[in-house]
Amino acid sequence: MVHAQPTQAASGFASRREIFGWAMFDFANQAYTLLIITVVFGELFTTVIVGDRGDNFRLANLLWSLALATSYLLVVVTAPLCGAIMDERAEKKRFLLFSYLATVATTAMLYFVAPGYVVIGLILIIISNYAYSMGESFIAAFLPSLGPPEALGKISGFGWALGYIGGLFAAGFTLVVLGEASADNFERIRWVGPFAAGFFLVAAIPTFIWLKERAMPQPHRGSYWHTARRRVTATFHDLKHFRDLSVFLVSLLFSMAGVYIIIAFAFIYGAQVIGWEASVRNIMFIIVQITAAAGALGFGWIQDRLGAKRTYQITLGLWIAAILAIWLTPQFTDWVNQVTEWQWQPQYVFLFVGCLAGLSLGSSQSASRALVGLFSPTTKSAEFFGFWGLANKLAGVIGIVLLGGLQALVGLQASILLCAVLFGVAMLVCARVNEARGRQAALNWQASS
Repeated sequence: MVHAQPTQAASGFASRREIFGWAMFDFANQAYTLLIITVVFGELFTTVIVGDRGDNFRLANLLWSLALATSYLLVVVTAPLCGAIMDERAEKKRFLLFSYLATVATTAMLYFVAPGYVVIGLILIIISNYAYSMGESFIAAFLPSLGPPEALGKISGFGWALGYIGGLFAAGFTLVVLGEASADNFERIRWVGPFAAGFFLVAAIPTFIWLKERAMPQPHRGSYWHTARRRVTATFHDLKHFRDLSVFLVSLLFSMAGVYIIIAFAFIYGAQVIGWEASVRNIMFIIVQITAAAGALGFGWIQDRLGAKRTYQITLGLWIAAILAIWLTPQFTDWVNQVTEWQWQPQYVFLFVGCLAGLSLGSSQSASRALVGLFSPTTKSAEFFGFWGLANKLAGVIGIVLLGGLQALVGLQASILLCAVLFGVAMLVCARVNEARGRQAALNWQASS
C-alpha cells in the first residue's frame, strides 16, 4: 500500500521535534567515531593489541590503515546501490535501522579483542566501521526534506554540533571511568567497545521515534538488485544534468581524504610523535569536541549568509593552516625554547593546534553535507547521498592507504603533510563549482519529475 506523503510545516521546515530526532543520530554515533576510530581503540589497537615490533609501530599503523580502508571500500561499492533502493522503495529508515543495529553489535564485541588477537580485531573494525559509515549516508539522505534550501547549512551544523556534544559526553565517561589506553589499564579500557555500543543504542532511540520517512514508494519492478542496478545506471547517465554536484564530489574526494587521515591518526600522532601524557590526551579529547561543535554551529550560520561553496573553501584554508601547525609543533617548540630559554613542552603546544583542527573538522563536515543537500532533488536524495558516501569513503581508502604506506617509508610526522596537499587540491577543484547553477539544476529536476 502506498501512503500519502507527509507534508512539512507551512514555514518549509519539518517540526522541531523531527529535526531534533534527526540530529540525535549525530549525537549518538559520535561515540563510535570518537572512541573507536579517532581516540581510544585506534591507539589501543596500534600500541597494545599489535604493539611495537621493533619498527616504531609502523606495522601496527599499516594494519590499522588497511582495516579502515577495507571498510571504506565496501561503502564505495554498496552506498550508491543502497541509496537507489531507498529512494525507489521509500526505505531510508529501514536501512538506517539495519546499519545502526549492526554497528552496535560489532562494536560491543570489541571487548573480546585482547593483545595479540589482531585478526579478530581487524575483522570487527572492518564490519563495525562499514555499518557506521553506511549509517552516515543514510541519515544524511533525510536532510533535504527537513527544511528549505537556505536553512540546510544551519540544520546540518546543528546536527554536527550536537554530535560533538555527544562525543564530549562519551569522552567524559571514558576519562573518568575507563582511563587511559595502555597495557597496564587494559582490563578496564577494553570496555570502551561495549560502552560506545550502549551509548549509540540508547541515544539514537529518538531518531527512530520522531524521524519521518517522507518519500513515496514507487511500484516494485524486480528484485532489490535489479532496482539498484537500474537506478544507479540511470543516475550515472543523469549526472550530466548535475555538473556542479559532480565537480563538488571530486573536490570532496580530496578534502575528505585529508579529513579521514586526521580522524584515524591524530591521536596516534599525539602518542607516537608528540609523546603526550595521558592527562594531556584527555584534555585534547575535550578541546576537539568543543571547538568542533563551535565550528559546526558557527559556520552553519555563516554558510546561510555567505553561501555554502565560499564557506566550504574557507574551511579548507583552515585545514591547511592546521596541518602545517601539526607538522611544525615539535620544531616550533624547540625553536621557542632555544630563543627564549623557556621550557615549553610539545604536548602543550599541541593543545593549541587541537583548537584549530577541531574548528576545521566541525565546519568542513557540516558545510560539505549541506552543499550536497542543496544540489540534490528530494526525489533522489538518498541516491545522491549514496554518492556522497561513495566520495567520502573512497577518499578514506585513498587517504588512509597513502598515509599508511608513506609513514612506513618516512615516518608519521613527515607523512602528515600529505593532508595539506589534499586540501589544497580540493580548493582548486571547488573553484569550478557554481553554487547558484547547482541549486537551480536540483530545482529544475524536481519540477520536471
